[in-house]
Amino acid sequence: MTNFKSLGLDASLLKAVEKLGFETPTEVQSKVIPILLNDKTDLVGLAQTGTGKTAAFGLPMLQHIDLEIRKIQGLILSPTRELCLQITNEIGQYGSEIKKLNVVAVYGGANISEQAKKIKRGSHIVVATPGRLKDMIRRKLIDIGSIKFCVLDEADEMLNMGFYEDIKSILNYTPKTKSSWLFSATMPPEVHTIAKKFMTAPVEITVGTKNAGTKNVDHQYFIVPGRERYTALRAVLGMNPDIFGCVFCRTKIETQKVAEKLIQDGHKAAAIHGDLSQNQRDAVMQSFRKKKIQLLIATDVAARGIDVEDITHVINYQLPDEIETYTHRSGRTGRAGKLGTSIIFITKSDKRKIKLIENKLQIKLTEFEMPSAQEILKNKIQHWIQQIKNTPIKSDLKPYLAMVHKEFEDFDKEILVDLIFSKEFRNYDINPKISSFDLGKKSEKYSDKKINAPHEKDRFFINVGSRDQYEWTTLKDFVRSYLKLGTDDVFQVEVMKNFSFFSTHKKYRDLVLKSFENLNLDNRKISVELTKKGKTFFPKKKKKKSNYGSKSKKGFK
Repeated sequence: MTNFKSLGLDASLLKAVEKLGFETPTEVQSKVIPILLNDKTDLVGLAQTGTGKTAAFGLPMLQHIDLEIRKIQGLILSPTRELCLQITNEIGQYGSEIKKLNVVAVYGGANISEQAKKIKRGSHIVVATPGRLKDMIRRKLIDIGSIKFCVLDEADEMLNMGFYEDIKSILNYTPKTKSSWLFSATMPPEVHTIAKKFMTAPVEITVGTKNAGTKNVDHQYFIVPGRERYTALRAVLGMNPDIFGCVFCRTKIETQKVAEKLIQDGHKAAAIHGDLSQNQRDAVMQSFRKKKIQLLIATDVAARGIDVEDITHVINYQLPDEIETYTHRSGRTGRAGKLGTSIIFITKSDKRKIKLIENKLQIKLTEFEMPSAQEILKNKIQHWIQQIKNTPIKSDLKPYLAMVHKEFEDFDKEILVDLIFSKEFRNYDINPKISSFDLGKKSEKYSDKKINAPHEKDRFFINVGSRDQYEWTTLKDFVRSYLKLGTDDVFQVEVMKNFSFFSTHKKYRDLVLKSFENLNLDNRKISVELTKKGKTFFPKKKKKKSNYGSKSKKGFK
């Protein structure tokens, strides 16, 4: 059996790896590390996210670094701030036994002067996002003209995010004598172009199949009416009460809507998208990693580079335009030998795309029918029973148990169980004729039909947004408390950067318009207007054409 010692690593690196508890290298590590340790070569590594790529390039780079040279010798480019910090942390852990090693992270959203100071003190390795690095090069705050090694990590994601020109510009500042190591989950044409233009006869290492999804993922799809996606999501959650997963939506607006509905339905959910500040994004991600949040509702761009362990499900609220995006989405589950599930909601007209995905990714997608209301309810009851059985008795409550026992001593066991059960599920409609699309707590409070009825609501524009430090929860609380309305009287709150929208029941129209007529906050007039026919208006954007079945190089052919 291959071990890290047999790969040719130095004693200091082996000691760090041992401290981290790693015993056997992953497939990509066992294939890549010996090549990068022994040969001065360019390399293209194709492997899914979560297969140990950071150690595959990080350990050889650390072994090659000359600590006596106080110049940047290694450069690692990554698509997002989150991944940049994650790589920096991992490289630091692998180099924990190397004295005087200095690894610096360079990314947007942080003080550029502080990052420049750290580099000036003498950094051996810089981990950077393309945008911030290009800015620092322009300001002459960093010199990458002497690097020996350059890594493009998650290359397909960087290019898919529009960093192609930035990467080309950055690589033009690096020496031609450097070794270039490119790592990617998929191999779209743009990655080929980068490899051809900036690399010399690269060795290609493939773990698994090119453009293939992970083998530990069960790919499923449900055919649902377009307007019933949320109800389908609710049904899936009902069948998987212990889910810990990501729900991917196309737009920031839909991401926020889905998250708000889930929270209203009692789920621990949060949205992450481009309108959140970096501090808000960090707070959401920290809660998700600590599993205080069960469901992360995200756009693809906002979720790039996020690496969270033990994700059980990835739910595609809609299909993405490109196969590489689906590969990245589904690759967030089924890691470290664990099984994961990727679920797609499609309409009947989109069914042809399933075959295209299967052919391109060389996987099998299984069609499932939406469970009936009775199946979902039965599953919830079984889960509830197990929770009751596995509940530990809190020692600090024992003094009160005698009182509880006395209160119920005259109750028959069956009657007591009936009472507890009926109390827990009192709000569920168990009509045998009900469909899975109608299942849910029949609380008037969160009735979608009531909230979405056009004749019963008004939609308002307000000139505050995320730049004013509002998110949907805080804005909702502000509007509700200012108008002295109930929790359910303000809903469908959407927070943009410079403005927001909220809805109220139609009977409150005059109250809303009058109350905000002369409101000033921090010397600024707060403007609230009624939108036309209750609709939300945004600047028109050109529709992005779907690449399914088109001749586009990126799409499904």
